[in-house]
Amino acid sequence: MRRKTACACLAAGFLTAAAGAAYYLENNDLCTTQLYYQDDKLPAAFDGFRIAQVADLHDKRFGPGQERLLSALRAAKPDCIVMTGDLIDRRRKGGRSAAEFIRGAVKIAPVYFVTGNHENWSGKAEEVKHFLAEKGVIVLDDRCETLARGNDSITLAGVSDETCQQAEKRRDGRDVLFPALGRLLEENRGFTILLAHHPERIVTYAQAGIDLVFCGHAHGGQFRLPGIGGLYAPGQGVFPKYTAGMYTMDATTMIVSRGLGNSLFPLRLNNFPELVAVTLKKGASLTCEEA
Repeated sequence: MRRKTACACLAAGFLTAAAGAAYYLENNDLCTTQLYYQDDKLPAAFDGFRIAQVADLHDKRFGPGQERLLSALRAAKPDCIVMTGDLIDRRRKGGRSAAEFIRGAVKIAPVYFVTGNHENWSGKAEEVKHFLAEKGVIVLDDRCETLARGNDSITLAGVSDETCQQAEKRRDGRDVLFPALGRLLEENRGFTILLAHHPERIVTYAQAGIDLVFCGHAHGGQFRLPGIGGLYAPGQGVFPKYTAGMYTMDATTMIVSRGLGNSLFPLRLNNFPELVAVTLKKGASLTCEEA
């Protein structure tokens, strides 16, 4: 009896340790997803241009001074870094880990940012944007920038979470979001990249004629099952459609990052924290593929 009890205790201890290790790895083992986007509309000077996407950090820490995350970012060799919201988490005070990341990221490449729902809900969106601007980050909430390379240029635009939230309050987000995008891009109709937090608005992004969109928010569906995908995402509900990877609608391609941190759900399953690195290629047809 004692031997059986001892064996049962050992087995329980082993399973507990294994579960703890799996929990740690699923939430902390950072991966980099390499993607290629090819489009004949891309100006020739931007062939080979590299974009690193950072989404949904939620003030998560990846080692002292955020060095694990910053090291992965440096290894991606980006020409620019785009951040698609939820740098902070409304439930956490201080934002120290987020600030550490920003201080390191701006030393790697130009950084562009749009707000997510956690900046909005925290009541600190303006404070966050002020801090980012002080550190050299370009905030693109409902505005755009022209990126120049050689004799060519592209438009990098951003839509704020506040604008997307206003759209969500109506049954048809087009009523608010579509005119906002139209005003934003009326003088910039070349090749256009949009930063937005919400992937569930892909129909509106396509209607606006955006070429390439970067989004986050879905956290990869939180729990990913083989052959099924994510189980739940905010704004999409159960069995969400847009959680990770590349999606195409008409002439618009949307890239959705699984993100880096967690919020209300503290656990990921089969869904490692993700840094996305995209290489733009000029080509005869619109194609997207994973490296």
